[in-house]
Amino acid sequence: MDYKSLQAKAGELGFDHLGLIPARPARRLDAYLEWVDQEMHGQMGNLARPDRVARRRDLNVILPGVQTIICVGLSYYTAQLPAAIAMDPGRGRISNYAWNLDYHDIMTPRLQLLAEWLASQSDESIVNKVYVDTGAILERDHAETAGLGFIGKNSMLINPRRGSYFFLGEILTTLPITAVQLPLTNQQQPSCGSCHRCLDICPTNAFPRPYLLDARRCISYLTIELKGWIPRDLRPLMGNWIYGCDLCQDVCPFNRFTQPTRESAFLPDLAFAEAAPPLLDILMLDERTFQSRFAHSPIKRIKRTRLIRNACVAAGNWGSETAVPALCALLADRDPIIRGHAVWALRQIGGDTAQQALVTLRSIERDEMVLEEINVD
Repeated sequence: MDYKSLQAKAGELGFDHLGLIPARPARRLDAYLEWVDQEMHGQMGNLARPDRVARRRDLNVILPGVQTIICVGLSYYTAQLPAAIAMDPGRGRISNYAWNLDYHDIMTPRLQLLAEWLASQSDESIVNKVYVDTGAILERDHAETAGLGFIGKNSMLINPRRGSYFFLGEILTTLPITAVQLPLTNQQQPSCGSCHRCLDICPTNAFPRPYLLDARRCISYLTIELKGWIPRDLRPLMGNWIYGCDLCQDVCPFNRFTQPTRESAFLPDLAFAEAAPPLLDILMLDERTFQSRFAHSPIKRIKRTRLIRNACVAAGNWGSETAVPALCALLADRDPIIRGHAVWALRQIGGDTAQQALVTLRSIERDEMVLEEINVD
């Protein structure tokens, strides 16, 4: 099989990057295991599960007889959020990748089509397994080995010609890599050099050192992966981010080469209403309106509780009494996490109405964590 024909098929399906490597353990597996030992993965327990670690150590546990990893990338960059919108504290910022449809729903069927095409081109009977951000593999490391880019100081995979705004997907296959005629490649990669803009811009100091991310302090982790209470000392540092964070990518010099994606499914609406929605709109979502609004968005995976929790933190950082009525209404929410973060926001905003609402809640609240938010010094 000719690499160019595989590349052409991948391009036909919309993928912007393609690389093939032998199915071996990731080069940085030991560093990953040390990261887990230091508990920098936070509550993402699946990253430390013994069965998942076993898969990362030996890809044959995932797919017996696996020979090759095919790595693909799909650009999602659409546009720069206008400064007037991004800096409006009354809006909740959402990471660029979640401005429209869920990338899993876009990439997975296309990867399956590529896998089917691969099987049709082989004289041998082969088995394929497709992953889009779901498998127990270190996909950034494998993609770097496959030539899709290099790992930057912000731990992102950076393509020197296209930046870092792209999704990754993989096909694990029993097709030997020797069955594909590979092009000659230049293994020399650029690097971040002395640049440290991504480290400096991080509001929560989530990078103890270059190339090392402490997920427990990362705004993306706090707003998406963390299921419980956001640490009180980190809330003021989160600004108006309510889903993810793009700061360490926005300042990366390599992203000046980024071109808008060809994929219309990722494009935002013209008013950027889903890229930075008014916080009041988010705070007033009930379960039905949440499900309806985010049915086809990656935001649906964090469920209503986490999104409202995040919006409460952003409202507290906004500090406007405009948010007080919506926050007061949330004090009656059935979820203590929402009630507790609404309490924090009201304490941040202050004023007679907020204070009276907290006094009333104190007399009827039974959840210890919520009471702690009310009574904290």
